[in-house]
Amino acid sequence: MNDYQGNHLAQSLAKASLGREDAPFIYHLNGKTLSYGRFLANAERMAAALTDAGLKPGDRVAVQAAKTVTMLELYVGTLLAGGIFLPLNPAYTTDEVSYFLNNAAPHILVCDPARADDLAPLARSAGTGQIWTLGADGTGSLTDRRDAHAPGFQAVPRGPEDLAAILYTSGTTGRSKGAMLSHRALESNSQTLRELWRFTANDVLIHALPIFHTHGLFVATNITMMAGGSLIFLPKFDADTIIREMPRATTMMGVPTFYTRLLEQPGLAQAARNMRLFISGSAPLLDETHRRWQAVTGHAILERYGMTETNMTTSNPHDGERRPGTVGFALPGVEIRVCDDNGVELPQGEIGVLEVRGPNLFSGYWKMPEKTAEEMRDDGFFITGDVARIDGDGYLQIVGRAKDLIISGGLNVYPKEVESLIDAIDGVLESAVIGVPHPDLGEAVVAVVVPERGATLDAAQILAPLEKPLARFKQPKKVIFVDELPRNTMGKVQKNALRQQYTALFG
Repeated sequence: MNDYQGNHLAQSLAKASLGREDAPFIYHLNGKTLSYGRFLANAERMAAALTDAGLKPGDRVAVQAAKTVTMLELYVGTLLAGGIFLPLNPAYTTDEVSYFLNNAAPHILVCDPARADDLAPLARSAGTGQIWTLGADGTGSLTDRRDAHAPGFQAVPRGPEDLAAILYTSGTTGRSKGAMLSHRALESNSQTLRELWRFTANDVLIHALPIFHTHGLFVATNITMMAGGSLIFLPKFDADTIIREMPRATTMMGVPTFYTRLLEQPGLAQAARNMRLFISGSAPLLDETHRRWQAVTGHAILERYGMTETNMTTSNPHDGERRPGTVGFALPGVEIRVCDDNGVELPQGEIGVLEVRGPNLFSGYWKMPEKTAEEMRDDGFFITGDVARIDGDGYLQIVGRAKDLIISGGLNVYPKEVESLIDAIDGVLESAVIGVPHPDLGEAVVAVVVPERGATLDAAQILAPLEKPLARFKQPKKVIFVDELPRNTMGKVQKNALRQQYTALFG
């Protein structure tokens, strides 16, 4: 196995396993183990197949397929070949994929065999040269092409500012933006987190996240490889499987729903005895989940914050207080500030828009220079669109998205403030506070509430505890009870869907 000299990110991914090629990288559920040497040899074969198909440095490789180790090999192989990796959510419809293909113009599209016929004409229309297939069992024309080549590929040189990946931000396809992620952004961020979270070659990470997203691909996978650790590679989240596998693991990364569902498992306390670290992100973790998890397992969940454009930005400390309701402090080398709409930094404790600067930042939006300019300050700070405050101890609190801000009667209402009070009410599992059109107020505050299992609640039980702590204009005008909140694949509540659903609530 070579050291991929000159390929910035690939060299960092392989460094910890040099000289220990027999060390386990992937533990499969079927009992088989894939070593680092075998994994990287397969990635080299992938790179050879891509190059043989005419891929040139800077060309895009798009993939819309199920989570498999083969897809991870394709990711590293794309880096070795000097390409740009473009993973797409398998849930995207044909029309949505058409937008991404036309925008990114990938040289190769890898997709599920069942979708190849539907996507072929769209790919050809977008100028995509070839379509390869990859099934959920890891087989397909991609694997056949990989196996037709020998390992030993000489990595294509790539510098820190060359692009390693493009990830499209969530939203409707007409608004989705391709965040360009450089070797520098991914390498520096993963190295920082590896050190901050104390990852070593002894760590075994439960990997139940999807790998079309920053969290599962660039955080979980990159950090583990850079530490020389191992992955228990699960095709998807399954609480029973995670409880069964936890005794041989040391760490887990997940979204909040992982933790709420695991808390329903009777064997959690025993299973977690060997674990050293639980990390949560991609969506806010409820204070109640923090408290219950610590009571059951003895572990305080480490919550962190990031987004597609910034990779990871802040983290609660590995050593020190992991404060519920916060996402901790800026990572080493990363700067954060809370500003008004004009970019003027606000005093500590005041609520404003979070801005970020550091080596973790993306390189702009693909083919959207005007959008990039809108969201970048002249001094290099990126405007995240998240509303936040920094408390008296320096912990960052995310209040919500700027687009979720409610303006009722000309006054600002921050949903998180109201949600925190509602979530603390007995019998409430979680809530989402939204603004909907109102003929008099412009927007009215509406609370969408999910009761705990078996709990019976009415609107009065929600509204009464809010009267004293909240000004009247912040108090919900309506309370709606639902069985669950709509979420995207990373567990984020889709408030835009709720606003659309209840847009005619007040006539």
